[in-house]
Amino acid sequence: MQGNPEFMRQAIALATENVSSGRGGPFGAVIVRDGAVVATGVNQVTVSNDPTAHAEVVAIRRACAELGVFSLEGCEMYTSCEPCPMCLAAIYWSRIEAIFFGNTAADAAAAGFDDAFLYEELKKPVDSRRIPTERLLGEEAIENFNAWRNFASRVHY
Repeated sequence: MQGNPEFMRQAIALATENVSSGRGGPFGAVIVRDGAVVATGVNQVTVSNDPTAHAEVVAIRRACAELGVFSLEGCEMYTSCEPCPMCLAAIYWSRIEAIFFGNTAADAAAAGFDDAFLYEELKKPVDSRRIPTERLLGEEAIENFNAWRNFASRVHY
């Protein structure tokens, strides 16, 4: 696996411009397929009041819309920083095939963007996490999955 430095420079430039313009945090992402940029994204958390609007997620949403698909197989992600747990999960769910990043999670933490606590939370049993969590009406909720299993026109993803 070998990344293309030009696509990484584009992700870095997007992140820097996002800060300079006052539009958001220092994160940029570029999704590439077959050597061409499909979509880009920058951190839009504060400008859109959306805590999920990280650069990688924005780029994934745009790439899926551009290509008219929910699977980004054959694509690569160039991101200015090592993806946080949410973005990493989104990358896996989208089936992107390679990730290239500039800054590390430690670099992000040193700049005030520390997500180490999320990795620790994921290791804990559900009932030991910081946000109280409990199962409720599991016997009724299973009907969702029964309906899915019986739905002949379901699209597997």
